[in-house]
Amino acid sequence: MCYGKCARCIGHSLVWLAILCIVANILLYFPNGETKYASENHLSRFVWFFSGIVGGGLLMFLPAFVFIGLEQDDCCGCCGHENCGKRCAMLSSVLAALIGIAGSGYCVIVAALGLAEGPVCRDSLGQWNYTFANTDGQYLLDTSTWSQCTEPKHIVEWNVSLFSILLALGGIEFILCLIQVINGVMGGICGYCCSRQQRYDC
Repeated sequence: MCYGKCARCIGHSLVWLAILCIVANILLYFPNGETKYASENHLSRFVWFFSGIVGGGLLMFLPAFVFIGLEQDDCCGCCGHENCGKRCAMLSSVLAALIGIAGSGYCVIVAALGLAEGPVCRDSLGQWNYTFANTDGQYLLDTSTWSQCTEPKHIVEWNVSLFSILLALGGIEFILCLIQVINGVMGGICGYCCSRQQRYDC
């Protein structure tokens, strides 16, 4: 197995996951496609933490492109030795993976907190507040309580769906970056490829 090819596969996956995180986070700003709730500050505070845009999005592009760059057509080492440069590159990719772990971890934590607290909405008394803040996330299991939010329409479904997507995407990114930490260490210790023939195929 060539460790560089594995890293490249992880890198391409992270790019698409990061794009999806950015899209999901942006959609949180526009319940039902309307902009007035953002301008009136009637959105969950966790929407403003930019967990999908920064943590699971922009920050994830750095490790993604580092991983993609590990797979090149030549196997010449930058230190003047055939395998030395590649080993150094694989080990340095571990640092990029740690950045990815931090970003995806931030995305997961914020998304989980956003799910637990629930959205800001107008209740039956006409007041804007965190209607489900004191339920410890139990509202997620009792959909009959979601009707307590009268505006924006279907805001609970909107928030639950998008924060759940961010939670899942961030979790996948975290796992992929963790795999790359192991892959990078193995590649650095064992060599960029496991055999001379595989090095020629890289």
